[in-house]
Amino acid sequence: MKYISTRDNCEALPFSKAVDLGMVPAGGLFVPSEIPRIDFAKFVNSSYQELAKAVLAPFMDDFSGEEISSCVDQAYTNESFHNPDAANTVSLGKDKYVLELWHGPTAAFKDMALQIMPHFMRYAKVKSGDKSHTMILVATSGDTGKAALEGFKNRDGISIVVFYPHGGVSEIQKLQMATTEGSNTHVIAVRGNFDDCQNSVKELFGDDELRKEAADHGTVFSSANSINWGRLCPQIVYYVKAYLQLVKDGKITYGDKIDFCVPTGNFGNILAGFYAKEMGLPIRKLICASNRNNVLTDFFTDGTYDRNRDFHKTMSPSMDILISSNLERFLFEMSDRDAGKVYSWYITLGCTGSFTVDQIVKDRIDRVIKAAWVDEQEVLDTIGAVHRESNYVMDTHTAVAAAAARKSDSDVPVVIVSTASPYKFSADVLKGLGAKSGADEFESVSELSRTSSTPVHRAVDGLKGKKLLHDKVIDISEMREAVRRLLRA
Repeated sequence: MKYISTRDNCEALPFSKAVDLGMVPAGGLFVPSEIPRIDFAKFVNSSYQELAKAVLAPFMDDFSGEEISSCVDQAYTNESFHNPDAANTVSLGKDKYVLELWHGPTAAFKDMALQIMPHFMRYAKVKSGDKSHTMILVATSGDTGKAALEGFKNRDGISIVVFYPHGGVSEIQKLQMATTEGSNTHVIAVRGNFDDCQNSVKELFGDDELRKEAADHGTVFSSANSINWGRLCPQIVYYVKAYLQLVKDGKITYGDKIDFCVPTGNFGNILAGFYAKEMGLPIRKLICASNRNNVLTDFFTDGTYDRNRDFHKTMSPSMDILISSNLERFLFEMSDRDAGKVYSWYITLGCTGSFTVDQIVKDRIDRVIKAAWVDEQEVLDTIGAVHRESNYVMDTHTAVAAAAARKSDSDVPVVIVSTASPYKFSADVLKGLGAKSGADEFESVSELSRTSSTPVHRAVDGLKGKKLLHDKVIDISEMREAVRRLLRA
């Protein structure tokens, strides 16, 4: 298996090299040269670890079976994930299910990939003969930052720099990042939104002068965002596991079609579901759920992607994104892998802020995607309604998906992809439950536990009183210099 660029501007590379690089240096994203097909029916009784090894193997054929097993077995442990199968599927009744992806060490779905990715990179560096230091540059809208910090902290030969939008994440998300220990971790708040952070990080990757300066210091750049295929690939596994769990529990028969409804910002999570479908998983539609930053809903409705719009800060901050990086991979697949079209669309996007796909591509998209967006009041109403109907408490991002699933009016079972523990957004969840929030974030956490009769997630429990280790705030224009200072440190 080789990895090619969505813009046909890079030689085909093995998995190890694509992961080591993170993204195509000249712009564009790595995708597999082909999509493997797997008969998932034979894995109904498999553990998460066994399934992960089977799904990952064809994508990483420059790794031995022993190396893949080592990565999986070190990542998905009972210590890291307080659930036997790492991901857990819960029934809400009426053919609605929740796929809980937040049982990992940081209470967010990003753990599902970022617990295994450091092991990929360790092997990748050895295979490529890369003896240089790796500096991982991360832009985060809230959850990726802490999950990446947790996965990479104190790793030999690696340092990690996380940029997040100042005032654009929840207080718990901020505290999780700002209190991270580790001799190789750096967390920097940026005055701007996530798109500003993400665009600047991409520019740093494409900065030849900066890369040369890094090389002079014995350092190469890489990424832990989902622009790195090594981050996205492991996410395919939990879609397969959720489907097989419904089969095992007698809710469906193998071959029955179901829908997945995914709260979507950067389009990485839902894209993993698309690849699971292409590999043979019986998925009918993927429902793309957006908050008020509904650029994707509009695109899937009329075929025009237009980022020229107001940016909204919402109670689902990890979805407050107007430039969805992984859409490029999806459009590459929907255009029959026409790199010329993709390049043209993204050059136009860079110049004008918008592009429109042709009708053939739009028709292909319509066969795969349904889309809906919900406003802030709908999020609160859905949190309350689900709790009343099913005694289940969900966070604000999951509530976006649950509300969109109700709007989609599916006539097949729907799995709602739950991306974060409600304890990361306690004050807003309490509003949805009709309860009063506390005087501060930690009182809200305690109140949510009392109101819902559920234990506080271990990633949140104990944050109070932890020492703030990262308090730097910079302008967007200062990001390049911040990286240069760290290179010289």
